[in-house]
Amino acid sequence: MRILVVSDTHGDFHSLMQALNAQPQAELIIHCGDGNEQYKYLKENVTDKQVVGVCGNCDWTSKLPGREIVEVCGKRIFVTHGHLYNAKFTTERMEYAAREENADILLFGHTHQAMTDYHDGLYMMNPGSCCGYTASYGYIDITESGGIVTNIVRLNGR
Repeated sequence: MRILVVSDTHGDFHSLMQALNAQPQAELIIHCGDGNEQYKYLKENVTDKQVVGVCGNCDWTSKLPGREIVEVCGKRIFVTHGHLYNAKFTTERMEYAAREENADILLFGHTHQAMTDYHDGLYMMNPGSCCGYTASYGYIDITESGGIVTNIVRLNGR
């Protein structure tokens, strides 16, 4: 199964659509916050895929939760924007919260810095900001054998 992961779209529908069109095989789209209008668009218009989202610090009118647990292919995914866990300073609090939920994968945004890592059984990804000239997104492949592969893609070749 392929999962498209975006965050911090901040009104940039063009970059979001580039990411979406680049990953047609994705069955699940996860928006890690700061793009409430883009999340709503996905939820209402991309009806052939499951869409999950959380509230970011700039989503002032959003009714989305600050964190979400998604279960797919036998894996638990902890999704948050990151501002509730001081993500700009450390991932430690998010990692702890994800481990408390027995998550296999932690997804977050907020820092606008794309990264993917693995710590003691927990895959972590920040897809970066899917906005502007340095836009990026992530995708995750979960194989039939239960393997997890995380990838970051930079739009515009940067």
